[in-house]
Amino acid sequence: MIIFPAIDLYGGKAVRLYKGDYAQMTVYNDHPELVACDFVKNGATHIHLVDLEGAKFGNTPNLSTIEKIVKSTNLFVEVGGGIRSLDVIETYIRIGVNRVILGTSAVTDPEFLAKAVAQYGDKIAVGVDIKDGYVAIKGWTEKSDLEAFAFCEKLEKLGVKTVICTDISKDGAMQGANHSLYEELFKKFSIDFIASGGVSSIDDVRKLAKRNMYGAIIGKAYYTGAINLKEAIEVAENAY
Repeated sequence: MIIFPAIDLYGGKAVRLYKGDYAQMTVYNDHPELVACDFVKNGATHIHLVDLEGAKFGNTPNLSTIEKIVKSTNLFVEVGGGIRSLDVIETYIRIGVNRVILGTSAVTDPEFLAKAVAQYGDKIAVGVDIKDGYVAIKGWTEKSDLEAFAFCEKLEKLGVKTVICTDISKDGAMQGANHSLYEELFKKFSIDFIASGGVSSIDDVRKLAKRNMYGAIIGKAYYTGAINLKEAIEVAENAY
């Protein structure tokens, strides 16, 4: 299993939200590229970036910060947050981003999603953010009428290879991942799922790895010291 340490970006800084609430934001570092370099020192090979301003407003205000991270590390970089046009996808790929994550646009604009997958293939992932069984959109501020599992079925048929699945109720709460959710997803679909939200202990990492998850995102637990990143990467590689 691949560990994706995460940096959420707002105003060019590394921040974290509590359960997706922009009013409950903690700034962890003014220089996110230094955080990314620390990931590398601890053995990370991949990184998960979210432009929180982009997720909320639909643009790319943290593009220069993301480019700094790409240039200062050799990490596999995936980026999400407010990606709603082919031009933005192309911009990210041009600066060296390896995979682009579609969120709100994948739900509200199926035609765009289909074009993106047709044009960019496995460079496109989709974020399925779950709130009360339904897909949440617009930086988690709205709940769509699309049932999460039905949406995953559509994505699989479309040829989407990678899905980042977040249980919003678990995100930033440090209460553990929703293991039953991921077990069900793994049984029903042949998609590469990345677990996100609530991965807050080495035991969480071990359980997800044994479940043969493709990846797991570690966010707040890294910043608070609840998870030692180097240990998590070793456990993820050797838990099978």
